[in-house]
Amino acid sequence: MDFKAELTRRALLVDKALDSYLPAADAYPSVIHEAIRYSIFAGGKRLRPALVMASACAVGGDENLVLPAACAVEVLHTYSLVHDDLPAMDNDDLRRGKPTCHKKFGEAIAILAGDSMLTMAFALLAGMAGRVMPDRVVQVISEVALAAGTCGLIGGQVVDLLSSENEITKQELEYIHTHKTGALYRASVRAGAILSGASPEQIQNLTAYADNLGLAFQIVDDILDIEGDEEKLGKPVGSDNKNQKATYPALYGLEESRKLARAAGDYALAALNSLGAEAEFLRLLVQFVLSREY
Repeated sequence: MDFKAELTRRALLVDKALDSYLPAADAYPSVIHEAIRYSIFAGGKRLRPALVMASACAVGGDENLVLPAACAVEVLHTYSLVHDDLPAMDNDDLRRGKPTCHKKFGEAIAILAGDSMLTMAFALLAGMAGRVMPDRVVQVISEVALAAGTCGLIGGQVVDLLSSENEITKQELEYIHTHKTGALYRASVRAGAILSGASPEQIQNLTAYADNLGLAFQIVDDILDIEGDEEKLGKPVGSDNKNQKATYPALYGLEESRKLARAAGDYALAALNSLGAEAEFLRLLVQFVLSREY
């Protein structure tokens, strides 16, 4: 399997579906819909929706059936980025090489665009009740809500904000990464599996995979903020240091951080041992995350 070609194929499917689900850019009031489309189509890798689709396929499901859920997690992810970039949060001017939403449309519209995308994500999930068993849809709505709230990415963001004011422990740093980033990886993988009728054992193994993949992704993200290429990243490097954020390199050093990322990747791969060739995309994704440059 050509991983990048397969990721591109899935990204195109997701983008086409998103274009049909989102309000038109000129729908009144147009400025909010322009801001939403600007943020969603700003060039993301679509890893999270690809995880929804790939986990469905890994347990014998249909990637097209779970496409609305894949779009929902991407919309939710984009909301979190729009809010993270705000002056009150990370105060970033660039995202994927383009001005951030608040730099393009102003803070008020950026806040409202994020709020709109959060609610839109749950509308997309709820709309699946006509094509998937309703009890599975309700379970996924609950999973995604948990991942988006104070037990997930919001909780991780809160501790991340506090980390710029105080020294934190290694346990607190792991909490930030497993919640701010990992929670949505976990929800993405579990959503695809649950909607496809996966067994409890399959869901358990895929959850372990997602948890370790998310940790590896964030450790690599921390490393790239120090030694990445700004042109490839599409944003300035060194922002974590500028904002006095706790990172793995800050607490462990670069070489140990690389070892921890590789170890998390190994755990993720081991969690897939009971799955067959249908999980090949998930395996290749681990290698992509560990070697990525953007």
